[in-house]
Amino acid sequence: MIDLKQLRENPEHVQARLKTRGEFDLTPILELDRQQRELEVERSQLQARSNEIGKRVGQKMKSGAKPDDPEIQSLRDEGNDVKAKLSELEPQEKDLKAQLEAILLTIPNVPSDTTPLGKNEDENVEVKRWGDEYLPKNSDILPHWEIGETLGILNFERSARIAQSRFVTLIGAGAALERALIQLMLDKQIAAGYTEISPPYLVNTASLTASGQLPKFADESFKCDRDDLWLTPTAEVPVTSFHRDEVLSSDELPKHYCAYTPCFRREAGSYGRDTRGLIRLHQFNKVELYKFVHPDTSEAEHQTLLRDAEAILQALKLPYRVIELCTGDLGFSSTKTYDLEVWLPSSGKYREISSCSNCKDFQARRGNIRFKEAGKKGTQFVHTLNGSGLAIGRTMSAILENYQQPDGTVQIPDVLQPYLGRDVL
Repeated sequence: MIDLKQLRENPEHVQARLKTRGEFDLTPILELDRQQRELEVERSQLQARSNEIGKRVGQKMKSGAKPDDPEIQSLRDEGNDVKAKLSELEPQEKDLKAQLEAILLTIPNVPSDTTPLGKNEDENVEVKRWGDEYLPKNSDILPHWEIGETLGILNFERSARIAQSRFVTLIGAGAALERALIQLMLDKQIAAGYTEISPPYLVNTASLTASGQLPKFADESFKCDRDDLWLTPTAEVPVTSFHRDEVLSSDELPKHYCAYTPCFRREAGSYGRDTRGLIRLHQFNKVELYKFVHPDTSEAEHQTLLRDAEAILQALKLPYRVIELCTGDLGFSSTKTYDLEVWLPSSGKYREISSCSNCKDFQARRGNIRFKEAGKKGTQFVHTLNGSGLAIGRTMSAILENYQQPDGTVQIPDVLQPYLGRDVL
């Protein structure tokens, strides 16, 4: 969540930056914060007076005063009044804190000062393109779902019978291709210094709240009604909470993790979009990259994260471009994001395959993830970064199209052939 101290000290700047994302009125937050702090001061003063009264009564009793001494009785009466006031103030303060937190949880991250201004995806900024020499020469390319079904490696019709639409069953070489991609991605990121973890696929409400999925994206997630558990929409969620409510040593930073998980999303806001193929499924697999870092290094770590995700596309020789998202297109928890978009020749478009985001201390505040530096008082919040490295289904779709041959076969990228044990589908 956003930093209340920063908001108090510079409300105009925070409001102005948030306005670039949409309309967010911070006045109720500032008012609730003012009321809560006033109550906190009053409660602290009353608590101090209560302690002082108790101390004076104890001192007088030790010096021989009787319990029914008028002065002692007066102090006790005052003490009872103070306690009564405290009993009224404490629930009021608790209620104000709850109201304040409930609103704060709905406010997105403040965009970085270096994030381009813009209202929507049309104003995103292209940073670079890579791999033009690998653009397919064949102009008659079938969509990946057609070539996949023709090759007998994808089946959507039977999957809808098993579950519903927006699911797929991978068959034979299709299943093997997915496993090969997962292993390739993990191997490369482990070699780049990431520690692999395999987290739970079911996560609790606190985990979804810490990463920023709740409360905003509740309708996008699948919930187990009888438990406080949800199917994870991305490994970002469990990995964020891997260090929730912990104080790390600065010597432990940075921490780099990679995690393969299935991901589950309702895609509630995508009615009519990408109804065919592997682009927008309710269940898909992904390798996630995640970092817990010192605030001083988070911008540099963001660039490295982006390069680590790019490295997979480059190894597969898939043409792509890098897009810097404008303020109006940022994800809820992000302050700065680069999207990787891979070329899909059947549609003649670049499509998102990874988002690499710097969340700074936004998720760390929600998850209470801090660190302490030796010789310094207090703690600081870590900065968190995440990125897909990559979405497996979208990578498969790009391979099926970019490596499609005129005779209807699909060439396997050189780097994948040792994993798959074949060079063609």
